[in-house]
Amino acid sequence: MQPKTDSPDPNNQWRAQTPGSASWPRSPRPNAENKYFIVSADCHVQEPDDFLLARMDAKYRERLPGIVLGGDGAKLQKSEGFRPMRLMNVDLTGEDLERSRSGQTPEERLAALARDGVDCEVLFPNKGLTIWATRDREFAQAMCRAYNDWVWETFAAYNERLAPMACIATGDVDGAIAEVKRAAKRGFKGLALPCKPLWGAPDHEDPNYNLPQFDALWAVIVEVDLPITFHVSTGRDPRTARGNGGAVINYAVHSLAPTMEPLINLCASGVIERFPTLRFGSIEAGIGWVPWALAAMDEAYHKHHMWVRPKLKHLPSEYFRANGFASFGDDRPGLELMRSFGLEDNFLWANDFPHHEGTWPHSAAAIERTMGGLSDGERAKVLGLNAARIFKFDIPQRYQTAAAGR
Repeated sequence: MQPKTDSPDPNNQWRAQTPGSASWPRSPRPNAENKYFIVSADCHVQEPDDFLLARMDAKYRERLPGIVLGGDGAKLQKSEGFRPMRLMNVDLTGEDLERSRSGQTPEERLAALARDGVDCEVLFPNKGLTIWATRDREFAQAMCRAYNDWVWETFAAYNERLAPMACIATGDVDGAIAEVKRAAKRGFKGLALPCKPLWGAPDHEDPNYNLPQFDALWAVIVEVDLPITFHVSTGRDPRTARGNGGAVINYAVHSLAPTMEPLINLCASGVIERFPTLRFGSIEAGIGWVPWALAAMDEAYHKHHMWVRPKLKHLPSEYFRANGFASFGDDRPGLELMRSFGLEDNFLWANDFPHHEGTWPHSAAAIERTMGGLSDGERAKVLGLNAARIFKFDIPQRYQTAAAGR
């Protein structure tokens, strides 16, 4: 069958290629009468340049992330925890330009979602992904509070469809507990925690989520009944490799791969035994690695039994299946392994709007390319029902009859 296309600009022609979904009981197409209920579990806000500066103490002014001039006059993006990055002047055109400018206001986002067939979205920072990039616990907490103030001011009235995650700086446990309580009182649907409590390369002296010192934080999160998310590139500088292949190496090795660490910390350490309703998941790291990681955890638990502490009531993988989740965009390998590893309830689709690595505005075509091997019920779960359960989105009446049967 010749691929169908929606005729985007030439550089994005491939995005619209699709085998179609005519044989499916339901459709991912925006205007289909039998459309799936669709939630994007990973989207990004478009913060104004002064979203931190306008809400933080003046003592932090010179330390905030921003743009500076290098010795040669080149513009550099600076943040305490990142090596300076030279900004390239790239002339975007067509859909690439449109993506970079989309979603500036809630109203624009609702229109963009409708165009893509998405009913609700879970929102994460964009510029604000650098708010954890410091080893100064107080500074990180102040940036998180400022971000949460801005994002709630902007999206509170739209929270039932455009749901931002409240950012929490966990290096400061007492401050994190206070901010979790504040976020829950406001009405946030979930929390965003950094992949490591303290920013930087792995260090055995640093605190991490497997240690009992975080039990007070887990207890409060369970009490307020909010899921926790770990977004890629929030534990250490992902721009680690230099030179040839750096863009690919940094994306695969230093951005995506470290996101499995907090999930394994929780599954292998007894945290979920002590807090059996704690819900946790990775965001934007894909899902193909999840079956391997679950098998690797269980293998270590069996083969290294003489060193394993504590002894668990269940295998580490079972704690992920019961409480964990992971979001993805284009990830055919993960979808092909999903059923055989019993992960139909754990995977969440996302269009990553408005990022270029996402699928907007051709998400339906991407879904049709990658989900043909799933059953109708599996597609419904992955596309929206799993996210609705975890983040407590109301399912509109038009979808409820179909959802009740799945």
